[in-house]
Amino acid sequence: MTATHETAAESALSDAERRPAPGATPPRTPLVARAAAELVGTTALVAIVVGSGIQATELTKDVGVQLLANSLATVFGLGVLITLLGPVSGAHFNPAVTLAERWTARRGGPGVTLREAAVYVPAQIVGAIAGAILADAMFGAPLVKWSTHDRSAGHLLLGEVVATAGLILLIFGLARTDRLRFAPAAVASYIGAAYWFTSSTSFANPAVTIGRAFTDTSAGIAPGSVAGFICMQLVGAVVGLALVALIFMPGRAAGEQPAA
Repeated sequence: MTATHETAAESALSDAERRPAPGATPPRTPLVARAAAELVGTTALVAIVVGSGIQATELTKDVGVQLLANSLATVFGLGVLITLLGPVSGAHFNPAVTLAERWTARRGGPGVTLREAAVYVPAQIVGAIAGAILADAMFGAPLVKWSTHDRSAGHLLLGEVVATAGLILLIFGLARTDRLRFAPAAVASYIGAAYWFTSSTSFANPAVTIGRAFTDTSAGIAPGSVAGFICMQLVGAVVGLALVALIFMPGRAAGEQPAA
């Protein structure tokens, strides 16, 4: 073999060694990039929710049509955001999802570290507040005006438990069955459906709840209702994780089955 051939072979070998094996976990993006993805993604999500709500109320007085427009905009927008930013940060946009991932990581499963969670959650909250302010700015509303939309009724709090539990069950169920590739369509579809089948219209997200307190529009929530919603969302996250553990518990190997 000539020197040229040897050099080419060594170069090819070097390239092969640098490439990750098929199915291997790709290198993680820097934490600052992941935090930026969570901040921008949550900003865009809340801007979509609040902005489409404002637009809908300006175009029609029919509450059903308003909710339909709001839910459709959220479905399409959320699906796009998860598709775009999921490969960077996981596209949580939600402290309940981040904390649930942190819990599964502590139990030996995949998930975020404590440091990552401590960066993600503030980024999501800041992003949610920025999204509400941005939506108000685009429609000429006061940039910061506390919402007067009271949502403290018990049936609304129950709706938040159900909405958040279903969301956690969906996301972690997809992860357990190796179907996270369907997350953009599945999560967006679930949130769109939950707009209609839950009494609270499915906030299911502590950061979004905080952000929506900053806008006195149809999408807002009164500051006095925020704590109750967040508490019920965290309860829903715990319920969702319990359901994941129950429904998707690992099966036994054939040799471990008890004898008849």
